[in-house]
Amino acid sequence: MDMKKRYTDFPAYISGKLGCRVQKLSIDAGFTCPNRDGTKGYGGCSFCNNESFNPVYCRSYTSISEQLRVGKEFFEHKYKSQAYLAYFQSYSNTYAPFERLRKAYEEALRYPGICGLVIGTRPDTVDGRILDYLEYLARSCYVCVEYGVESMKDEVLVRINRGHNVEDSLKAIEMTAGRGIDIAAHIICGLPGESEEETLVGVEALSVLPVNILKLHQLQIIKDTPMASDYEIHPEDYRLYTLEEYLDTAVSVLERIRGDICVERFVNQAPSEYVVAPLWGIKNFEFTDKLRKRLEERNTWQGRFFIR
Repeated sequence: MDMKKRYTDFPAYISGKLGCRVQKLSIDAGFTCPNRDGTKGYGGCSFCNNESFNPVYCRSYTSISEQLRVGKEFFEHKYKSQAYLAYFQSYSNTYAPFERLRKAYEEALRYPGICGLVIGTRPDTVDGRILDYLEYLARSCYVCVEYGVESMKDEVLVRINRGHNVEDSLKAIEMTAGRGIDIAAHIICGLPGESEEETLVGVEALSVLPVNILKLHQLQIIKDTPMASDYEIHPEDYRLYTLEEYLDTAVSVLERIRGDICVERFVNQAPSEYVVAPLWGIKNFEFTDKLRKRLEERNTWQGRFFIR
C-alpha cells in the first residue's frame, strides 16, 4: 500500500505486476447474459443500460481487432510507452460456447501491444473448463476475471433482477483462486433494499476471500432502465449519495478491507445525457483527489479496521 495515497490504487498495482504503464481497451464481443436471453430471465439487470458505459467505438460491433485498433489509436498519443489490456467489458464475457470464447480471447491476444486480458462476467457463468483455459493463458500473459458481485445480500440481487445469488459469487471466487488469475469483484453502493452498513458488511466479507481487486461505485439511476421506472414510483427505496456522503462511505470501505487489495475504481460517471440522478459533475481523478484529502484529514488508511 502507498502510504502517501493511503490506499492501494490500480495504476501502481498493475504497473508493479507488468513493469510499465497499462491502459485498458474496452471490447464488445457481442455476448449476452442469462438474465437477458431467457435462461434466467429477461430484460437484464434493472440498472443496466450498456450504452451508458460502452465506448462509441465498441457500439458498431466491429471485429475485436478493429475495436482494439481504434481504442489503441485513441490512447497511444497520450503516452510514449505503455502496454494494453484487452477488456472484455460488455455483458457476460464467459457466457458463450467454449470455442467462441477461445477464439475471441486469442484474437485479442494476437493484437500488437496487448499484454493480457480482463474479462468482465457474472459469477454464475464460469465453469471448470473455461477457468482451466484461462489458467493456461495466465502462464504467459496477465489474466483478470472481473466478477459482477454487485451485492452480498440475496434479496437485493433478486430485486435488481440479477439472476444469481451470493453463493454463486463465493463459489466462482473459490473456483478461480490459485490459478494465477487476478480476481476482481464489483460492488454497487446504494442499491435498493440495502443499507450502507449492509454494504460495508458485504465488502468486509469479500475482503477475507482471495480477491485481488475491488471495484465499487455509487448507484446512478440511468435512463431507459427498469430501475429508472421503479425509482420514479418508489424514490424512497433508493440511497442516492451526495458527493460528500459518498466520500465518507469510500473512507469506511477502505478502512474495512485488506490493505493489499487494489481498489481500482470508486465512482461511476455515466455521460450526463444518460443519468437521472445523482448528477455530481466530477471526474474520477477529481474524486480520488478529494478522497486522499479526506483520508489525510482523518489520519486513516486502507485496512485500518480490517479484522481477518
